[in-house]
Amino acid sequence: MKVLILMGSESDKPVMQESQNFLQYFGITGDMVVASAHRTPDKVRELCITAQENGYGVIIAAAGMAAALPGVVSAYTSLPVLGVPLDGGLPGGIDALYSIVQMPAGLPVGTLAVGKAGAKNAAILAARILALGDKAVAERVEAFKQNGYRI
Repeated sequence: MKVLILMGSESDKPVMQESQNFLQYFGITGDMVVASAHRTPDKVRELCITAQENGYGVIIAAAGMAAALPGVVSAYTSLPVLGVPLDGGLPGGIDALYSIVQMPAGLPVGTLAVGKAGAKNAAILAARILALGDKAVAERVEAFKQNGYRI
């Protein structure tokens, strides 16, 4: 299984590279794609409805400000969606955090911390989810825990 990392803007890549780094540690392929819920909604839709058939088991979606991307992703897939709020609007990314965490019933998004900590934890949570069906990933998750949660 792979993880699809979606971000609303090219400028989000430095933060979301943290997800990529942690996924690599766990031996999980993570594909990073810029796709905006507002600017390229058709691209977002296509990526989401084909994600499972393309081998993805989890989608990490990161966005700032209105942060619609994680919720839109959840609307188009049955895969677990992990939302990473990014700074860029109100101080501390509080607007993005509220946008992602306040999803209506039926459209769950697992919401992480704002910024790099959230990007790292999204990858770790994705690894834990995929570890349920992959013994090698489960062993890496346990090693990570034994190593004091450091890579």
